[in-house]
Amino acid sequence: MSKEYDNTNRGVLFKNDKEGGNPNWPDYRGNIDVGGAEFWLDAWIKKSKDGTKTFMSLSVKPKPKP
Repeated sequence: MSKEYDNTNRGVLFKNDKEGGNPNWPDYRGNIDVGGAEFWLDAWIKKSKDGTKTFMSLSVKPKPKP
């Protein structure tokens, strides 16, 4: 029995395996749905200039339409 979920205005990030890759690649990758439009979502773990806070920097790109 499968369930249908409404993923509108929801997203997911997965840890990015950068093995053998570019160190500038995002730390996390995933996708997000905003108002029914789908986007790729990338995130980098960053530290504040004074080193006291950790935060995520995000990038959003539209997914190509099939």
